[in-house]
Amino acid sequence: MRLKNSFFYTLREDPSLDASKSGSLLVKAGMIEKTASGIYVYTPMGYKVLENVKRVIREEMNNAGAEELLMPSLLPLEVYEPSGRTEAFGPDMFKLTDRAGRKYALGPTHEEMFTILAKEKVRSYKDLPFTLYQFGDKFRDEARPRYGVIRVREFIMKDAYSFDTKDTLDESYTKMFNAYKRAFDRLGINYRIVRSSNGAMGGDLSEEFQAITDIGEDTLVLCDECGYAANIEVSKRKYIEDTKEEKELTLVSTPNKKTIEEVTEFLNVDIKNTVKALLMKVDNELVTFFIRGDRNLNEDKVKELLNAKEVEFANDELIATSNACPGFTGPVNLNTKIVIDEEVKYMKNFVTGANKKDYHYINTNLKDFKYDLSGDITDPIEGDLCPTCGKPLMLKKGIEIGNTFKLGTHYTESFDLKYLNKDNKEELVTMGCYGIGIGRVLGAIVEQNNDDKGIIFPMCIAPFKVAIALLNTKDEEQTNFAYDLESKLTKLGIDVLVDDRDERPGVKFNDLELIGIPIRITIGRDFINNEVEIKLRDESESFKVNINDIESNIKEIINNKLK
Repeated sequence: MRLKNSFFYTLREDPSLDASKSGSLLVKAGMIEKTASGIYVYTPMGYKVLENVKRVIREEMNNAGAEELLMPSLLPLEVYEPSGRTEAFGPDMFKLTDRAGRKYALGPTHEEMFTILAKEKVRSYKDLPFTLYQFGDKFRDEARPRYGVIRVREFIMKDAYSFDTKDTLDESYTKMFNAYKRAFDRLGINYRIVRSSNGAMGGDLSEEFQAITDIGEDTLVLCDECGYAANIEVSKRKYIEDTKEEKELTLVSTPNKKTIEEVTEFLNVDIKNTVKALLMKVDNELVTFFIRGDRNLNEDKVKELLNAKEVEFANDELIATSNACPGFTGPVNLNTKIVIDEEVKYMKNFVTGANKKDYHYINTNLKDFKYDLSGDITDPIEGDLCPTCGKPLMLKKGIEIGNTFKLGTHYTESFDLKYLNKDNKEELVTMGCYGIGIGRVLGAIVEQNNDDKGIIFPMCIAPFKVAIALLNTKDEEQTNFAYDLESKLTKLGIDVLVDDRDERPGVKFNDLELIGIPIRITIGRDFINNEVEIKLRDESESFKVNINDIESNIKEIINNKLK
């Protein structure tokens, strides 16, 4: 490709897009263009990178035995009704009506359609297992699109679905799981695999592939000692029981001390020895949660524990139906439903509210009150103990780039997808689901691979592996040599970009570094000595090569990088 007559541009100033490096760099490099909130154009240069990402993933999917197809994005709304996901997706689903009044949705995901298609084939256990996948457009009305291509309203997903007997699911799942690992390893992503919530997908097991970055939306709970890894919403931790002798419950005056910070300072106690109350509305019921003073309530864990759909702070009207006293609420003689964090069961002699204005209890213990339910309902904090090995946990931010689910029979039961087993009896087909967000992968790669000059693309997905910077476009001999070198490298299967624009050398160098081309060959003043300069994007120093040795040098560099 030659830049002179191509659709190529870069921005000189950093765009004030959002807080992500990837979003800003991809816009500045002219690879994406925002058309509306959460909606982007991929320009020819950006689309080439996107296709390279897809190529790597497609190769690993095919090698694992999956078959590719393409589903429509415009689907009858009734498709989602048997599985109950019209309600589950709620306002996130784009809905529309055609001229005849029929209701449709822009597909947010495709489990239902793949299950319906599978019914065309499956009759017997002999028809199983098989895995289908696609690279398809998905649409979700995100409340807060952000971070460039990482959280958007329209995106490309590689979604795959395996159809199995109950005895073959583990094998199919392992094949896809390993294909994901090979793909992300080839893409050079720094990632961790964590257990996660099944969420709206349903099923029995969910694991996420999380790219480690500072702007990640997910919080990961990790242990470097034993490899424990979980999304914060399903994370566990080891508890240490307080061995102190229990003291007598004592009422103390705490005038106008409503917050945990005010109470701890007034009573001169460690915040870790306090238990605070959170008055919440859970599916229209008042529930009071009691957690350690320095902890945060995790609403995902609460929903899982209580099988709840909505969790929000209770209003004054709902609180007034109880004897709770906001700012001074405690578990002793409280007449609401009480849920305590598991950690509270291991604490002794802690401070709580007394359900009386300007009063708290000290030396509260489990024997002093009754509760309805306990469970892990809080976020871990740095230094909590690993549930597996007992070593300190650490928290990292991550971008979810892929996920794998053991869906079980959640969808096949909804759509009555069955097969005859070896005993000629009907059984429900068992499913697995495997997704990768292609734009998110691109965003994560750029987040992890950049410097003050721009993007540093890994060799396998760079839009071009080699850029030839032709500095003197008016020199016929140098120009002919550049085009001839482009032809030779192309015949070797190497993607080549020739910067033959009438621009200053500094502009060319800056642009080629910004768009992240791994290898730059400069044809300039050294050409008179039959030499060119080679500069690798991820190295600071350049080196000179005789024009007769260029091809062998480039092949060696590429082979080493791809390893």
